[in-house]
Amino acid sequence: MRKKTGILLLALCCLTAALSGCGGQKENEGQNGAEETAVKEFVMGDTTFNAENGEADINPHHDSGGWPCIRYGVGETLFRFSDEMELEPWLAESYETVDELTWVITLRDDVYFTSGRHMDGEAVKECLEHLTENHVRAAGNLSMGEITAEGQQVTIRTETPVPALMNYLADPYGCIIDMEAGVTEDGIVTGTGPYQAVALETDTRLELVKNPEYWNGEPKIDKITVRTISDGDTLTMALQGGEIDAAYGMPYASYPLFENEDYTFSSCATSRVFFGAMNFESPVTSDPAVRQAIAMGIDKESFVKTLLDGNGYPAVGVFPDSFTFGGSAVSTETYDPEGAKQLLEEAGWTDTDGDGIREKDGQPLTLRWLTYPSRQELPLLAEAAQATLGEIGFDVSIQNTADHNTIRTDSGAWDIYVSAFVTAPTGDPEYFFAYCCLDGSYQNVGHYHSDRLEELAGQLAAEFDPARRGELAVEMQQTVLDDNAYVFCSHLRMSMIARAGVTGLTAHPCDYYEITVDLDIQ
Repeated sequence: MRKKTGILLLALCCLTAALSGCGGQKENEGQNGAEETAVKEFVMGDTTFNAENGEADINPHHDSGGWPCIRYGVGETLFRFSDEMELEPWLAESYETVDELTWVITLRDDVYFTSGRHMDGEAVKECLEHLTENHVRAAGNLSMGEITAEGQQVTIRTETPVPALMNYLADPYGCIIDMEAGVTEDGIVTGTGPYQAVALETDTRLELVKNPEYWNGEPKIDKITVRTISDGDTLTMALQGGEIDAAYGMPYASYPLFENEDYTFSSCATSRVFFGAMNFESPVTSDPAVRQAIAMGIDKESFVKTLLDGNGYPAVGVFPDSFTFGGSAVSTETYDPEGAKQLLEEAGWTDTDGDGIREKDGQPLTLRWLTYPSRQELPLLAEAAQATLGEIGFDVSIQNTADHNTIRTDSGAWDIYVSAFVTAPTGDPEYFFAYCCLDGSYQNVGHYHSDRLEELAGQLAAEFDPARRGELAVEMQQTVLDDNAYVFCSHLRMSMIARAGVTGLTAHPCDYYEITVDLDIQ
């Protein structure tokens, strides 16, 4: 427990400091008024750190809590991704594939949890076993059978072949946490990262202090506050007014306000996509002609150019063109309002009463569009689609709500669910299909089914050759496009904006690593 005392003393010091104001250095005074050490503070505003996005806490074994755990420097995974999305060691030194079911991972020997416990094989074993017992998606991805530990080695034997096992262990849910230290009532965990969480209030803030004995260098900030600011205009004013030092999730419309010497941008292309999932149990979107007309009736080019202000590019399919398994898919459903009108006419959707809304067998062509506000441009996409689809005879009814996660589980409450999703955060194509498109997928809320897709998914799950995995992914992508099961609108360019003087805050293609040991502020 050699580290715990120093960290707790630093936590006590930082929590007694004032919580208001932006970052920088604050001088602590001694009993005689003499200046002692300077406490360097940093404040981050984030629109997405909230229960609405499954981030009620930073417990990686709970919902999407792994994202803030890894983003804010609390947790780390056995492997991580380079800027080119290639797998590289992090808490692990290496791995070996013994056979198609057996993997041996060798751990670093110089890593300690902020509790003071040494990170050895037994600690990792305890963490992974608890993960698969408590996280449905992780259990499905990892297919864990038996885990054994000896010294700094962990041996994993899966129940079925999992070619992307190491990629899955780099998912945020794979953050290695100290199960002996446990999880607090407010969802704080003990990790290995450069920062330790000391206070958390859901939908409000997270308080962090530095880990002075971090294994990979000395953190430069003493205290970090992550503030949840889900409203884009409020986030904009907070950065302008100096209440925060940096912002994640800034509305694109606000970017011009910060394009000067007082601020810096860190940007990169990601696989995050705005896309709509069709509800196959809806009397409207279960009609193939309606799904095809929706795909033909959304003006992606205009949305990217006008509403995203060029911070993205129109999507053809699941993955960006830059991905080896992304650029070969073809969608014939380009923006074609006249073609969509003809298609609907031929399918029996006609405007019999002249009110501009088509009907079929007494059923109006009403499209219940479910989305949410914390991704600032999703409501704008809804309004743009409402206009263009309205021109071809749809009555688009928008429900933009933070309660979308509850509503989307009711297949009778919506027709298309539009969200933002990172389709390849593990650098492997299997992630999106396993998460969203299959019969057993956690997020297949529209109950899409394809015999061909299920067959291809089975092949992909057992395929170890990367080139062949890519070929299968292209065919799977083409299958969902041919079925118009989803409409992919735009891939996003992600940016973080900081005031001048902030360094080491760097955007990453997988959208994981934000607050790191390199973060500093002058």
